[in-house]
Amino acid sequence: MAYMLIETETTPNPATLKFLPGRNVMEAGTRDFASPEESEASPLAEALFGLGDVTGVFFGKDFVSVTAAPGVSWPELKPDVLALLLDHFSANMPLFKPGSAAAISVPGDDVSYGDDPADADIVDQIRELINTRVRPAVANDGGDIIYRGFDKGKVFLQMQGACSGCPSSTATLKNGIEQLLKYYVPEVTEVRSI
Repeated sequence: MAYMLIETETTPNPATLKFLPGRNVMEAGTRDFASPEESEASPLAEALFGLGDVTGVFFGKDFVSVTAAPGVSWPELKPDVLALLLDHFSANMPLFKPGSAAAISVPGDDVSYGDDPADADIVDQIRELINTRVRPAVANDGGDIIYRGFDKGKVFLQMQGACSGCPSSTATLKNGIEQLLKYYVPEVTEVRSI
């Protein structure tokens, strides 16, 4: 039997831990599961929600972020999560059920609203900054951020994984991402989370 080690990292969201199995989790894009119903597409996400104390599962390129329910102690939940992840990855089980990988978030593939064709250059600049500067940093924290639109100076972004519901996500949006985008793209006046 092969030996496998899954590293665990904390995230800025105290309810979420990031688990690194030492291999790729997603070949491309990311996948966020915010409810047990959404998790039916993935045997692993379904099993994690099946623990009963999990309120969110997020698959990144090389990690799985798991969010514990309010009041749940990570020292009690962590061994069960690790056992499920070890079983899944050591058996090389599929991440998704056949024909159910819909709703994978891939940069540039996202649904936008409010984008005016006249703003195409601005939108391209915003997407480039999000994909090259912001997403890698957010992935380090166990989450992802998806561009959702640009309308009259406002940029709409969706936080996923550990970043969704994180106490510091508003500060990250306002003090980090908004400042960055305003600096490089003067047409940006505000960043909002959806």
